[in-house]
Amino acid sequence: MSYAHGGYLVAEALKKEGVSHVFTLCGGHIQHIYDGCLDLGIRVVDFRHEQSAGHAAEGWARATGRPGVALVTAGPGVTDAVTAAANAMRGGVPMILIGGQGPRFFSGMGSLQEMDHVTLLRSITKWSVTVPETRRIPDFMAMAFRKAMTGVPGPVFLEMPLDVLMGMEEMDGLHYPSNYRTDAVAGGDPLAIAAAAALLEGAERPVALVGTQWWWSPYKPAIHEFLRAWDLPVFLNGGARGALPPDDPRFFRLCRNKALASADVIVVFGTPWDFRLNYGNDVPAGTRVIHVDLDPDVIGHNRGADVGIVGDSGLVMKALAASGRRSGAAWVESVRHMERARFAKMEPELHSDSTPINPLRFSWELAQAMPRNASVVCDGGDIVGTAAKVVDVHEPGRWMDPGPLGTLGVGPAFAMAASLARPADPVFVIYGDGSFGLNGMEYEAAARQKIPFVGVMGNDAAWTQIRRGQQQLFGAERLPATALEFTRYDRVVEALGGHGEYVERPEDIRPAIERALESGKPALVNVKIGTSSFREGAISV
Repeated sequence: MSYAHGGYLVAEALKKEGVSHVFTLCGGHIQHIYDGCLDLGIRVVDFRHEQSAGHAAEGWARATGRPGVALVTAGPGVTDAVTAAANAMRGGVPMILIGGQGPRFFSGMGSLQEMDHVTLLRSITKWSVTVPETRRIPDFMAMAFRKAMTGVPGPVFLEMPLDVLMGMEEMDGLHYPSNYRTDAVAGGDPLAIAAAAALLEGAERPVALVGTQWWWSPYKPAIHEFLRAWDLPVFLNGGARGALPPDDPRFFRLCRNKALASADVIVVFGTPWDFRLNYGNDVPAGTRVIHVDLDPDVIGHNRGADVGIVGDSGLVMKALAASGRRSGAAWVESVRHMERARFAKMEPELHSDSTPINPLRFSWELAQAMPRNASVVCDGGDIVGTAAKVVDVHEPGRWMDPGPLGTLGVGPAFAMAASLARPADPVFVIYGDGSFGLNGMEYEAAARQKIPFVGVMGNDAAWTQIRRGQQQLFGAERLPATALEFTRYDRVVEALGGHGEYVERPEDIRPAIERALESGKPALVNVKIGTSSFREGAISV
């Protein structure tokens, strides 16, 4: 007879799911899972804060399209991971969060770090539950992956008491579920598909918005079929960035508001009418809307839909591609004129030689320095909003912003996950100086575990996205809590075992980035930047 403890059963379930890495900060309640991972060849990647471990699990999912897994200890270990779970929930990202708990026989007696995790996590996960006994671990792990990956993806939380993880089970009699989830996706009501095709056929100025749900579709390549059939301008949002290469003639990003205001039909794939789209308020009342989403509650929310399709973005694109065809060359070229006009307004600042360095020049130099196979992580406010208009990614799964919850501090965790997922390809973090302070200590974890990435910081010594509106509301003499210093964060990174560079002139940005890449270490290029009017009026609430 062969016996194994509960931690091994967790690792075995992970192995059967194809999990190769787990992300954690050590704790006594979960160390049996580590032991199982070592036996089964699953790499245990550790962090200095549980929030980062959770973000890394989300980052892994964003980079690979497969659920990430985070392990955290009881009490403050779980509470530290709450932000990461909330971020994954709002962003629709599959993640398995496993939290420890004191032994059940001490329940209610005040054991170390005991608290009600399950209730705490219930509102920010798709499923939050306690595993009741050791022999049920395989079953609950199967349920967790099924719930995380089906429908709208999202995080789940499994609480595992210490006695459950320490309990021994005879392996020969243990049942591991098989075929416990389907990869099939919803394709949309045929009548709704026909109605949407009719709207597109009659449109003179159609526009498509493609959001993060596209990234989780098994039919991602259908975007090309859809565009060949309907020949319309496309704007990519969130995880859909990289769905089209930057030189695709139908890809646009600078003139979205103007194009939406001019459109007569808008088709929205897998993204809500939230603050990023001004809740649909910029779309004229007479514009017809086709809204495709995995969640029926999203369709018609904030902005009504003339046609609502509950379905997978890629599969609906495939159905629409087979349902009609139109030529839109003149309209696409008209939108191209809008795009060029917007770029022309930016161009003087893109090439400005001013010091401190103009944020748009910073973004331009960064964009020119990035290899085509780079992944880009966004961890900042104002500087990310600027750089997003300039920096390109050339493949899907390589643009990793915080998502609609707007969580700062994701940078090093997302970057480490992306680096582990694609070790041959470089990873960049676009940093604000404010966001660096949240999880900057993770450079130690990255250096110690030899996980390289390059952070490039736009350092303006302020929480500028907040400070700008604060000054407009209250005046220049009433600006508490938003001023920082031009701190040498590069030296902090050097002290933690990484590579640091400090830059004050625009012509020095690219050489510094090249040296950071060549170092093979987790690196930070700390660039002193000035101000720009480019983002005036940008909302921060």
